[in-house]
Amino acid sequence: MPQRDFWIFTFLKGSGLYKRPTICQKRLLVNTDESVQVQPFEENGYLARIDFNPTVPHCSLASLIGLCLRGKIQKNVVERIKLDIVIAEGKHSTEEEINKQINDKERVAAALENPNLKEMFDSCIRDEE
Repeated sequence: MPQRDFWIFTFLKGSGLYKRPTICQKRLLVNTDESVQVQPFEENGYLARIDFNPTVPHCSLASLIGLCLRGKIQKNVVERIKLDIVIAEGKHSTEEEINKQINDKERVAAALENPNLKEMFDSCIRDEE
């Protein structure tokens, strides 16, 4: 596994997302090295693709999990990075719709205007002290 892939993989494994049982369970998110792929993108940037598994195929929190993964990485990665965060193929009943939602800047911004969602999002990406 290339170094940047490994860094994001281990960062996500060690992040507070796994310590929030109401959001997800450790064994079900970014759970294999193949879940993270990083490659050079444009000048001095990287494209990172992250595949995650929601807790069940009809998980109502799949969008929030994707948003939290995005937020946690954007908050902690200093390099220029383009994120492509997707539900692993065949792991959710509405994966295509959710993938579009969590990778569209305007939809992400609109989702975070919801005060309840924003509070849960902030709780997920807050660094553990």
